[in-house]
Parts: sequence; structure tokens; C-alpha cells
Amino acid sequence: MRIVIEHEMFRHRLQDLIGLNYHHLTLESRMKTWIFTLTILVISLSGCDAGPNYAQLCKDNPEICQEFHDDSWCKKERIAVGIANLDFKLQANDEKRFNQLIAYENYEKCVSHASLIEHIKLKEKKSRRIENMMLARDKIKEISDQTRNSEYPRLLYFHWSRYLNKQSLRKFLALEGTEVMETSASQFELATYYTKRDQDKTLQLLFHALELYKDGNDINSEIFKTLSSIFATKKETKQAYIWLKVLQIYNPDDPSIGENTLVNFAQGYNLNSKFLDKVAETTLNKIKSSTFEPPRF
Repeated sequence: MRIVIEHEMFRHRLQDLIGLNYHHLTLESRMKTWIFTLTILVISLSGCDAGPNYAQLCKDNPEICQEFHDDSWCKKERIAVGIANLDFKLQANDEKRFNQLIAYENYEKCVSHASLIEHIKLKEKKSRRIENMMLARDKIKEISDQTRNSEYPRLLYFHWSRYLNKQSLRKFLALEGTEVMETSASQFELATYYTKRDQDKTLQLLFHALELYKDGNDINSEIFKTLSSIFATKKETKQAYIWLKVLQIYNPDDPSIGENTLVNFAQGYNLNSKFLDKVAETTLNKIKSSTFEPPRF
């Protein structure tokens, strides 16, 4: 409660500060002011309970809360959709469009699961969730249609991976080695194409994805899973264990790692788990601090 009150006080002080000079700002300055306000809003949302902050988000920006029927499920995902929509409204570009698509996909996935839950007394809840699911799917199709001819790398990958658009794939692969692909996300997406085609190249791309990780961003744990899987296929058991351990340290709740998975793996291949655990911990720390250096092939 104390944190929520402090955020409310800060929000009002921020509004007062912006309101004093807003009408005297140039168009460019107004845009920067709104982007700054959005940044503060995102920080506030991530720091407190989702309930009251989502209500405040809707109160301040009612247009982003009107497309879905009210429901207690999938609030985190609905907030993400709202922020993505507001972000696009403030600065419309293909990157923001991509963020909208991912936000809608995550919400659709969540509400699809929630819609399967039967309510004996409140069956209208299931009906609302099904309607929300269909609304999200319609929105995904709408934005997908609007971005079909985009040259933005992540949208090219999106249209290939979701719709098997061969033209998008050709354009995406043609960007390999260019500056626009020098992001952790794009390197991972490129790696997914080569996974079943060239394992060594896949490893290089995945390691480069980790090398490009920026401190403070979330790490895509699928990178760790893929690395472990490839090394296991290559019968490099020590490396397979290390990356599985990195995954466990980074995301101990990952469902792909059972309670005894690593113990059984180490025992089965007679590995020095204590030493390899230290290697894994050191490796993850280097990734998090943006000091990871890919091994040479």
C-alpha cells in the first residue's frame, strides 16, 4: 500500500510538472515529454501490484482498455498489450508494431488457456474470455496484414515463422551480417533457421546472441536450451551439462528441468558436477555483465 501511495504522489507531481510548461513546448519536445512519461509509467507498473496500477493505467488512458471485456485473468498480459498500444500511439514505427503483435500473442495464449476453465455459477466468464480470445486473434490478423510488406527484420521473421512467408524469409536471410541484425533477438531468430541445417553455424549465432545481450534486458532462456540440446546431439556432454545448469540458475522454475535432471545427467556421464556448476555460474555472470566472449570454432 505504501508503495502504491508513493507512486500516486509521484505521478501527480509529474503531471503537475508537465502541465506547467506543456503548452509552451515544441512538437518535438512534447513527444519527448510523452515518451518520458510512458517510461515512468512502465517503471511504476513493474514495481507494484498489477491490480491498482492497471486500473490507474485505464483511468489515465481509457482508450487502451476498451477493446477487451473486463476479466480477472491474464492481467499481466493485458497490461502489456495496453503499454504496447500506448507506445505505438506515441511513436509509430515497425518496431512498435512488432511489440504489439507479441503482446497480443501472449495475451491470446493466456486467455485461450483461461477460456478452457469451466465456471459452474459464472458461465458468462468463459463466454467473455472466448470473446476476448477472438478479439485478440482479430487484432493479430489486422496488424499482420498491415505489416506484411515491412522490411523490419523482426517482422520479416514473424511473417516467416507464423505464416511461412517465403518472401519474408528470403529478405530476412539477406540481412545476415548487416548492422540491423546485430541484436541478441535477431541473432537468435536467425539461429532458429539454421538449427536443422548447420549446427556449427547455429552455435555461432547463439553465442553471438549472448555476446550482444545488454545488461538489464531479459535473456531468452531458449538460447540455453538450444545450446544444451545441440551439444548433447554432438555428444559433448560437459558443454550440454553446463548450458543446462546455466538455464537452471537463470530460470529455476523452467518446466523442462526436473528436480533430478542435472543429477541424473551428471551421474550418467560421470561428470564432475561441482566444477561444471562453477563454470556455469561464471558463464552466466559474464553474460549478465555483457562481458561474455564466444568460444572460437
